[in-house]
Amino acid sequence: MFITKSIKSLGVAAGLVASLFVATATAGEVEDRIAERLAEAVPGLKVSSARESEAEGLYEVQINNGETIYTTEDGRYLLTGDLLKITANGIANVTEQGRAGQRLAAMDEYGSEGLITFPASGDEKAVINVFTDIDCPYCRKLHDEVPQLNDYGITVNYYAFPRSGPGTPSFKKYISVWCAEDQQAAMSAAKSGKPVESTSCDNPVLEQYRLGGRVGVTGTPAILLEDGNMVRGYVPADNLAKGLGLL
Repeated sequence: MFITKSIKSLGVAAGLVASLFVATATAGEVEDRIAERLAEAVPGLKVSSARESEAEGLYEVQINNGETIYTTEDGRYLLTGDLLKITANGIANVTEQGRAGQRLAAMDEYGSEGLITFPASGDEKAVINVFTDIDCPYCRKLHDEVPQLNDYGITVNYYAFPRSGPGTPSFKKYISVWCAEDQQAAMSAAKSGKPVESTSCDNPVLEQYRLGGRVGVTGTPAILLEDGNMVRGYVPADNLAKGLGLL
C-alpha cells in the first residue's frame, strides 16, 4: 500500500507519532491536523478527506490513490487495511461500504455519456457497468455471455479500461471500436479477435480509463454494480444473475 511503503521507506513513522496531536483539539481541529500532518510527513501523499469513523476513537482518512487509512485521535497510531464490524448478520466490511459510496459519487459525476451499451432484452431488471479491455481473455469470455445477461434483463454498459495504457495498440483498438459507425458490432468483432478498421475521432476512452483508476479498477473485467460494489474478474452469467437476485 502507498501509505505503508512510504512510511517504511522514508522512516517517518516515529516522527509522525511524536508530532501529531500534542494538545487536545476540537473535532474539526483534529481532522484538519490529521490531513496537514500526514501530507507533511509523507511526500507525495495528498489527503482527500479526514473524518471521525463509526468506530469510536478512530478517524477515517482518504488519500489521493483511493486508499483508506485510520488514525487514533491523538495521532499516536496509524492503521492500514479494512475496518470490519460485527453485526447481527455477520461481519460487515465498513471500509468497503465507504468505497462503494465513493465509487457511486465518481460514476454519477462522470455521467452516462460515451458508453457502449448492450441493453437488456425486454424489461430492464439490473444494470452493470463493466470496465473492459478488448484484448483481455476474460473480458472476451464475459462478452460472449452478454446476450445471456441481456436475456436475464441485465443491461451491460462498457467503460474503456485498456490495461496497457494510453498510446498502446489495445488503447488505439478501443478508440477504433468507439469511433465505429456500429459500436456494438465493432465491439463484438474486436472481442472475438476479428480486425476492426483503424479510425479515430473525438472520444472518451482516456477519460473513462482515468475514471477506472479513480474507482479502484486494477484489472479487467471489473464489474461495478448499482450499489457501488465491485466484482473483480470474470463471473459466469448465471452466477452474476443469481448474485443480483434475478434467478
